[in-house]
Amino acid sequence: MNGWIYHHDLDPVLVHLGPLRIGWYGLMYALAFLVFYWVKSREGRRPGALVPAEDMPNLLTYVILGVILGGRLGWVLFYGGAQYFFEPWRILETWKGGMSFHGGMLGVLVGTWIYCRKRQSSLVDLHDWGIVWVTVGLGLGRIGNFINGELFGKPTGGTWGVVFPGDPQQLPRHPSQLYEAVYEGLFLFAALSLLKRWLPWRGLQPAAFLFLYGVGRIAVEFVRLPDQQLGYILFGAGTMGQLLSLPMAGIGLVWIVWIAAKEMRGAKPAGVGR
Repeated sequence: MNGWIYHHDLDPVLVHLGPLRIGWYGLMYALAFLVFYWVKSREGRRPGALVPAEDMPNLLTYVILGVILGGRLGWVLFYGGAQYFFEPWRILETWKGGMSFHGGMLGVLVGTWIYCRKRQSSLVDLHDWGIVWVTVGLGLGRIGNFINGELFGKPTGGTWGVVFPGDPQQLPRHPSQLYEAVYEGLFLFAALSLLKRWLPWRGLQPAAFLFLYGVGRIAVEFVRLPDQQLGYILFGAGTMGQLLSLPMAGIGLVWIVWIAAKEMRGAKPAGVGR
């Protein structure tokens, strides 16, 4: 540590076992799944639980497959470039990195839709029930990004910041991964938890998640470097992350307004319409 400048020297590999390497990033994913499973399995033991404890392994399987398959295919589609169309076998090279949040979100949406269709239950109710815990995985994943020294930000232009080993310029930069960890993990968890307590409107949890995540991701991307293979793509200044987050925020806002209007119409004064 030199003043306010931190020289990143964290090893992204947690355990070296010969050719086998266990990385911090993968551990963060596993820890997020375990937290979700533990919390929701405890809830599932209560009478009338939306997802009984004995069905949690089934749901978690769909969620994990959605995250991994959707995240990987989303990265290939949104960030990977044309080489994957000419060399499709490289899609399987997950050990080289490359996961997309937006792809993972779509993958989880498909996986939970299949799960709900088989159980003949409501997709909206399922996401109302569980989406707040997605923020735990997002926060842990961003910490994994920081430990890996990837997805760092623009130069701070001052006497503070983080110098990352993968930066050829070796400049103090915004630790944008930590900004996202705080926002996507701590802030979104707190905001959704409070909303669930104060306004338990059906569908508000996933609607608020879409809006708040989209707005926050757009904001953080202003201090985060764009992906090197893409650069700026939106009017010469916006990133792919911002482009993908815009419809999220828009859909979430429209959904919130629709839910609020519906709830307000249903909240009749006492003695009216009885």
